[in-house]
Formats: sequence, structure tokens, C-alpha cells
Amino acid sequence: MLNKKKLYSTLMAGAMFTGVLAGCGDGNNNNAANEGKAAEDSGSMYSAKFENGKYVEPVTITTVFPISSNMKFKNGENIDNNVHTKWAKGTLGINIKYLWTVSEQNNAYQTKLRLMLSSGQEMPDIISFRGDPTLISDLIESGQFTDAGELFDKYASDTYKAAMAEDPSVWDPYMRDGKRMGIPILESAYNNDPVMYIREDWLKKLNLKAPTTVDELETVMDAFVNQDPDGNGKKDTIALSVGFKNNLNTWMSDAGWIFGMYGTMPNQWNKTEEGKLVYGSIQPEMKSALAKMQDWMTKGYMSQESGLYDEAKATEAFTAGKSGIIVGPYWMTGWPIPDLKGNVPDSEYKAYPLPAGPDGTVGRHGTQISSGAVLINKDMKNKDAFFVYQNYLFDNWANPDGEGPFSDGFAEGYDYAFGPNGEKYGEQESDKIEGGWVDAIRYTLTFDGAIIPSLRINGLAKLANGEAPSTPFEETLTTAIPEQMQAAKIVIDQKDAIMMNMFTGSPTKTQLAKGDMLSKLEKEVLNKIIYNKMPIDEFDSFVAKYRSSGGDDIEKEVNEWYDSVKK
Repeated sequence: MLNKKKLYSTLMAGAMFTGVLAGCGDGNNNNAANEGKAAEDSGSMYSAKFENGKYVEPVTITTVFPISSNMKFKNGENIDNNVHTKWAKGTLGINIKYLWTVSEQNNAYQTKLRLMLSSGQEMPDIISFRGDPTLISDLIESGQFTDAGELFDKYASDTYKAAMAEDPSVWDPYMRDGKRMGIPILESAYNNDPVMYIREDWLKKLNLKAPTTVDELETVMDAFVNQDPDGNGKKDTIALSVGFKNNLNTWMSDAGWIFGMYGTMPNQWNKTEEGKLVYGSIQPEMKSALAKMQDWMTKGYMSQESGLYDEAKATEAFTAGKSGIIVGPYWMTGWPIPDLKGNVPDSEYKAYPLPAGPDGTVGRHGTQISSGAVLINKDMKNKDAFFVYQNYLFDNWANPDGEGPFSDGFAEGYDYAFGPNGEKYGEQESDKIEGGWVDAIRYTLTFDGAIIPSLRINGLAKLANGEAPSTPFEETLTTAIPEQMQAAKIVIDQKDAIMMNMFTGSPTKTQLAKGDMLSKLEKEVLNKIIYNKMPIDEFDSFVAKYRSSGGDDIEKEVNEWYDSVKK
């Protein structure tokens, strides 16, 4: 049931772990000599008898798990007993035992973990968590978890190590006294890096070209507001959809790039030319960008409700056909931008690079390639088992070679099936899979199986350049929306504009004590300036007050952390 190539899978598993033991090049393509080496070394590398890629007598990993709203089960299965747990036991000899599971809604997973911590309950063998860095820090500080970096160096496969090495700073949030106390959970690189989407039909109608500078952008925005681009005879369109209820620098309907044109990025810690970290919202460059937003708000280029809109709400004007420009990730071409076509059938849109500011500067926020960590209990009996599990997924799932056990998907009958003539069905043909398409990889211990950060975006950009797919992974990407490929290419082409948030540590003591107060002050003053309810020169007073109210202390603490982790 698991996979029609199960026998092959078992053979591949044995070969893979030989590679881990030998510490040589490719964990997927091992040979007979390596297998001999595996047998020789197995006693020292594995905590239990290990043969042919699996534990002879199953070992157990205890854990806890959040059930997300998009996680579906079929065939009477549940999180405790499903195609994934059966795979882990059958292929690797690993029993996965959940001490408890909980719905992910309303932060229930985080709450339950914190209760577990505060009540002194015994921790499971591993905890995987994405989200609040304070909770991860508190779990680490509990003293119940081991030096995961040491284990990673010893047990991780070459593929797993190469993926982690794409950005060594992913370890920084989990460094304690030189030890790496959590294993970063990797995500796709550039996933939330923004591009600019513009109504192409409006540009054509008004005989305009796509803007490359802020001056050209203002020409386009003025026309989108004042030259009736939707042709209904009413002055009812806006130029730019932004929503800064939460932050100016945010994941969709983003305004961070406006500040990037002037050399700063608000709501994050930027690196100065002197190698220090400074909070972007108080950098001098903010003043010119705020003045520009104030001007745009006054001229009606942005909605008067922008300060009340969150990321999703702010997109509605664009998808309803009442806004001409929006900035956000490449995947917006899959959601929510397609709604535009449903509301305005003749509409066209196209992704463009972000424009440059007055001195030619382009700036955008970047995407961290880790969203959380795996903590390993110091008393876990079979610590190697987590790596046996995760190595297999990195070596076979993350970038399948076309011959391995996951070449078609995770499990036949779940995320893929074959038709009567051998045709393959996937998510888009869910009705042709008995019981429907189910994304079984979501059941895995690190939520998405295994991700090599650069693989997806580089694959999409390659296809957008007209190159042919050369791997099964890239072949899968050919089914992506064409506009998504083009947007991904722009993300890569403009990667020099990235301004990363350089502080990824746990909140400092002053942040914990005064962060909410300072955040409220920041939001109140900056919004008033944008809405022209406060003169731009009030920014200087705001910076002075911010610094004297705890900002200077936070800056000192953040730089102490940065000094402790920078290479």
C-alpha cells in the first residue's frame, strides 16, 4: 500500500545509511564497499541493531504534534496510525508514539507545550516547533534537551548537511554557550521575498510603461487614480494596495520596499556599514520614506483604510479590480491574485522588479530559511533514530532522483495515483484518487518532510528562463502557473536588493519588558505621519523618545547577542 516500489525503497535505505557511516560524498548512491563499512561501524553508530537500512527490532520516538486545519486523513486513519507511521515502522524500524496531539487553532499547541513546561512534565524524545522563539528559548533553558548540533555533526547525511549549510546562520537562534541546542527546521528560500504586481491591462490602456524608478512609479500611480483605468467613468480606483495594520514590512500587501528605496527596512534589525545592528524603524533613512508615503496618502494613491488593513484585507481592492499595484511573494500568483480574473474576466496582471529610489537604491525584506527547530531530549534512548528518519527524507524525498521510493510522491493512493493507462494523478486530479488527494507528507515529524531551501525557487527561475527540467523535482515544477515562474525569476534576478533581519535570537530582557510599549509608540507615530496627522519632523522626536524609553538598551542587548554568534 505504501509504494509500488517498496522493495526498491528498502534496498535504497540500506545504501543510504552506508553513506552516513562512511561519511563520504553522496548518501543516495552508495556501493558494496560502503555497505561493508556500514556493517563494520554499525555497532558504534547505532544505538540498536541496524541492518539493511532499518532497526532490526523497532525503536520508539516519542513526540507531540499539532493537527493543522489543512491536515486530512483517509481510510480510517489518524495521526497515531496512518500511512506515515506505517512507513516509518516498515521502512526504518521506527515506532512514532505521540504523547499527545492537539488542534493547531488558537495557538493550542504552543499553549499546551508551555503548560507542559511550567508543570514540570516529562518531555518527549523530540519536540518540533515553528513559531514563538521565546517558547523555544524557554524549552532550551529548561535543561531537558541535549546539544543537537553535536548529534547533527555525527549522524546527519551529506544531503541533510548540505541543505543546512545553505545558510549557516540558521543555527544562530539556538546557540547557547557555543552549543547548537536545536536543529533548524528548513523552509524554502526566498519564499516571502516580494515582487511588484501591476495591472498590465491598465498600463496598456493608459499607454504607460512599467516603472523602474520611483519617479516613473508615481507617474503610473497618478494615472491609475486620475485617468479612470477601469473605464467606468468614476474616480473609484487606487494605485497601490498596502496594509500596515500589523507592520509596514510584512508578508503580503507589503510596504517595506518603499523604505528599501531609501536604504532602510522598518520592523527589523538591519546591519550597518560598521557591522552593528540597528532597528530599522528608527534609522534616519525612515524620514524620507515616511514623507513619500505621506505624499502618496494625501494624493489618494493608497487607501485611507490602509492602516486598518491586515495583509489579506489589503489585497481585496486588487483582486476586486479597484487597485493597480500590489507587492508580495511570488506565490501570490496561486493565491489570492487569481481571484482578480474571476471578478474582472478581461483583466491582466504581470510581475515586475521593485523600482529604485532617488539614488538608485532597491531594497526588500528577505526570507529566513528556518521557521523553527527540533529539540532532542537529553534522555532520549535512541537519539540516532531521529537522524535515521530525517536523513531518509532528505536523501529520498527532498530532491528525488527519479528511481527512488518517493519519485512519484509520498504514498500511492494518497498524494498520487495511477490511472488505467498508467497516467499519474495528483492534487489537480483529486477526484480520480479513491478517497481524494491527501497530502500525507504533512504528517511527518518536521511538518513538511524535508526541504532543500534553494531548490524550488531556483527550479522555477530556471524554467522561466526557458531551460528544460532536468530532475523529477523540476519536472513537477513545470505544472506551476506560468506567472509564478516569472515572479520567481524576478525574485532571483533582484536578490541583491535583500535586506535581511539580522536579529534572530530570543527576545532580550528589555524587549520583553518594554517591547510592547515601544511597538505601540512606533505604530502610533509612524501611522500619524503617513496619514499627515503629524508633521514629518516629529519623526526625530519619536526616535529620541524611543531610544530613551528602552530602545538604546535593546540595541545594546541585540548587539551583544550578534557579537556572540557572528563568525
